[in-house]
Amino acid sequence: MRIGMSLTDQTGPDALTGLRDQLQQAADDGFASAWISNIFGLDALTALAVAGRQVPGIELGTAVVPTYPRHPAALAQQALTVALAVGGRLALGVGLSHRLVIEDMYGQSFERPARHMREYLSILLPLLNGEAADFDGDTMRAKIGLSVSRPSLVPVLLAAMAPAMLRLAGERADGTVLWMTGPATVRDYIAPAITAAAAGRPAPRVVCILPVCVTDDPDQARTRAARIFEIYGQLPSYRAMLDREGAAGPADVTIAGDEETVGSRIMALADAGVTDFVAGEFAVGDDAKRTRALLKSLVR
Repeated sequence: MRIGMSLTDQTGPDALTGLRDQLQQAADDGFASAWISNIFGLDALTALAVAGRQVPGIELGTAVVPTYPRHPAALAQQALTVALAVGGRLALGVGLSHRLVIEDMYGQSFERPARHMREYLSILLPLLNGEAADFDGDTMRAKIGLSVSRPSLVPVLLAAMAPAMLRLAGERADGTVLWMTGPATVRDYIAPAITAAAAGRPAPRVVCILPVCVTDDPDQARTRAARIFEIYGQLPSYRAMLDREGAAGPADVTIAGDEETVGSRIMALADAGVTDFVAGEFAVGDDAKRTRALLKSLVR
């Protein structure tokens, strides 16, 4: 199991410099990958092209780029450009986002999400593979080719939690990227479903991102996690995963405790089917230093 880092949101005029510094530290610490979200801050792909080009030797992932606001041909063009900028180290995580975002904020329809993603991949994947896209579906259409050079294949990871999305991730994509999904849910639901769907194809990646804090006061850490990540206990897709885990909220899937406790819980995820664990650091002060030291020790 590879160990990666989740990059914290950067703001202000020096945001890209701050991102580059985070990436450099993650690479220097030996982590296999670094992942950035695409919510309301920096555009993930643009930021990775700028900052990632300055930091060699570490995989750069998006977790995740919402599909509805970008036509798949435009996303393919951008992703190929970013992959070229960073020497083929891009892992493209894509996802549906949420009705709250797509309908209430963007003003677009969130109807038929599984069909949307199936048709979206029918355009995105050929273009990423250097082929022309010729597709006429119910929700997406394209007849286009791209001339962007491909330094290597760009793996596509689908944010997949519902059964239809997991089948799609196994059948068409290179794996899944998860958030707020606990170990029992990965072991008993995610890993078996995506592995079965990928029969005859390369084994899918299961990228699992969870909040992590090494501390002598795990109860306080979970209280802080509950406050920071409160919204994820309310969004339907994450709420469904928490319910499967028997978790009341994000605090219950947060990995918190001393070095031995946190280390053993992280490494146990490999047995659950996780191929890539990505740490969502949220600790402050001495706990932040202890958390990073423990995570570094897992990759040595």
